[in-house]
Amino acid sequence: MTDRPDLQGLPLERKATLLSGQDFWSTPPVEEVGLPSLVLTDGPHGVRRQAGDLTGMGITDNLPATCFPPAVAVGNSWDPSVAERIGEAIGREARALGVHVVLGPGVNIKRSPLGGRNFEYYSEDPLLSGVLAAAHVRGQQAQGVGASVKHFAANNQETERMRTSAEVDERTLREVYLPAFERVVTEAAPATVMCAYNKVNGVYASQHRWLLTEVLREQWGFDGVVVSDWGAVDDRAAALAAGLDLQMPSDSGAGDRRVVEAVRSGELDAALVDASAGRVAALARYAGGPADGFDAAAHHALARELAAGCAVLLRNENGTLPLSSDTRVAVIGEFARTPRFQGGGSSNVNATRVDPALDAMRELAGRELPFAPGVGDDAAARRAEAVALARDAEVAVVFVGLADADESEGFDRTTIDLPAAQVELVRAVAAAAPRTVVVLSHGGVVSLEGWHDAVDAVLDGALLGQAGGGALADLLYGVANPSGHLAETAPVRLEDSPSWLSFPGEQGRVVYGEGVLVGYRGLVTQGRPARYPFGHGLSYTTVATSDLRAEVTGDDTVTASVTVTNTGDRAGAHVVQVYVSTAAGPVRRPSRELRAFTKVGLGPGESREVVLELGRRAFAYWDVVESGWVVAPGEYAVQVCADAETVLLEETVTLAGDELARVLTMDSSVAEWFTHPAAGPALVEALTATMPADAASPADQAVMLQMIGSMPMRRFAADFGSALPTDLLDRLVAETAAARTAP
Repeated sequence: MTDRPDLQGLPLERKATLLSGQDFWSTPPVEEVGLPSLVLTDGPHGVRRQAGDLTGMGITDNLPATCFPPAVAVGNSWDPSVAERIGEAIGREARALGVHVVLGPGVNIKRSPLGGRNFEYYSEDPLLSGVLAAAHVRGQQAQGVGASVKHFAANNQETERMRTSAEVDERTLREVYLPAFERVVTEAAPATVMCAYNKVNGVYASQHRWLLTEVLREQWGFDGVVVSDWGAVDDRAAALAAGLDLQMPSDSGAGDRRVVEAVRSGELDAALVDASAGRVAALARYAGGPADGFDAAAHHALARELAAGCAVLLRNENGTLPLSSDTRVAVIGEFARTPRFQGGGSSNVNATRVDPALDAMRELAGRELPFAPGVGDDAAARRAEAVALARDAEVAVVFVGLADADESEGFDRTTIDLPAAQVELVRAVAAAAPRTVVVLSHGGVVSLEGWHDAVDAVLDGALLGQAGGGALADLLYGVANPSGHLAETAPVRLEDSPSWLSFPGEQGRVVYGEGVLVGYRGLVTQGRPARYPFGHGLSYTTVATSDLRAEVTGDDTVTASVTVTNTGDRAGAHVVQVYVSTAAGPVRRPSRELRAFTKVGLGPGESREVVLELGRRAFAYWDVVESGWVVAPGEYAVQVCADAETVLLEETVTLAGDELARVLTMDSSVAEWFTHPAAGPALVEALTATMPADAASPADQAVMLQMIGSMPMRRFAADFGSALPTDLLDRLVAETAAARTAP
């Protein structure tokens, strides 16, 4: 980072102007210290640069840019290089379009499959989300364009997003909803972090000091700019005091005046204004002049290449895919001709071009392929036309999914079902065609029930960006080998989703009652099978996994190695997924959690040893008593899995972990006192010395401890503890405090 500009000579009023936008998309220049105006505009999967002036939102009037695969697809790639290359290309286009900070990536966790903005986020897993987002930020910022990781924090729904309060316990925040942000901040140093609209435990994220200052700055070391989501600030002075630097968009100077008045009245420390103004001024390091355009054709080709690595082959019975050029194929479904390739709302990109899958399939087949839209105004007639084509083909490829109107920023879905007309179409085609392939296009999870077992293959394209049609054709015809894996569980029923009972909340509050058991963590722990679990993905080749070794390298670290071999006749990429399972510690743990992964390319017959480091955090839980990460002593199963449900190899290790002697107080429970490694024996000795010889047996004493174990020692000692002298208890309190070992 370059030195920050010297703002010492600026009056308070001019410093305050740095802390809000001059219009909808840019910051004000401060000519007297040489600070230019900077443009911040939407991403994250392409540059949404408003045409003309920057005074309005401009959702539809935008300069052409490449629409790369959205995060829903990149998550399915499990490939940091895909995310990084997208970030690099977006950075190049941003410079060409005069944009200095692109707002992305989004790393919020997919708490519910109904989340309306899930297409803009990577995964239901914080490790996968964080690794991919950090790679995107590195790629983008290497091009001299700032990134804005968003939306901080617990912004997991669109319903009442401007004011609802996400009620989340700290352990759940630390283990599920904050780690992706933490990884991006500590590993990739984003230029900005964008705060969310919603409240977190009753406090707006924009003025949440614990989030913005204590966690983000003091604990994680973030020294960039905290920017508001557009319109997220409720009280400008309170937000600045909490740690928010830049309010966007412009509010015509009202926020600036509020800041100045708050300083002059003594409500706000002027040093906070100085610090925030300095951080915003430091964004000038991204103020390089615009580049000389970008190669739209090359970026489109890149988008097609990367999209092919993001689709997931869910099902492929009897080698139905890939198709050969001489296979008699009928193409059915309007999405083949009019593709759905991105989500709605602020991230909607004005694509430089769009490739329909139908055109690309015809090109690869080298001939005309019959097509029927399958659905339309007269559903029965459209379906009959499609069935007639399917009956005359060897393979019917049916394109179905969600339309733009079905999901978007601004509202959540109410169902995961496909439209009924599409379900009927698939069933009718499958009954007529010798073989049927279904290609899915959607931003949020869709149900496969009611038709899945009737078809031979399912290729899940999610949303693949402007070149997704070409990528789907490449996959269908075997030009590319599918290598994607689900980054989000595809449940059998919506009701199986752990958040189902509490999403999206009511009367201004949404309680995260499932705690850490989000997504696959909840389903696996409860023993509920998914239609397709997190991590699932097939290929046109086969891979054998063998020789797992888990070597303990410290009190709380392990090195895992495994051999993977391509046993098929095609080159392909394979994702090695390592999970950890344990019952160690005083808290409920998910049955297993993803703790490491990597994607490796393998030629036919090629074998490779993969080594993955499992650091302390791979085994830790957040201890709310200790206010820190704790690795409990005990056994941990290191599991190499095909997906979150399917364990391929497993090895158990024993870790020394953290030997924590809990600090006792008179408010600690009787059970905590008697089971404490230092205090417990002294208490037992004191009690035994005063008990008659015919006292109750040890078994009876154990039952008694169960009955009174939850009683605070203060009450027990006052009412029943005459055998426990006050000076003994005081001495043990002091000794446990002195012997305290921090995690």
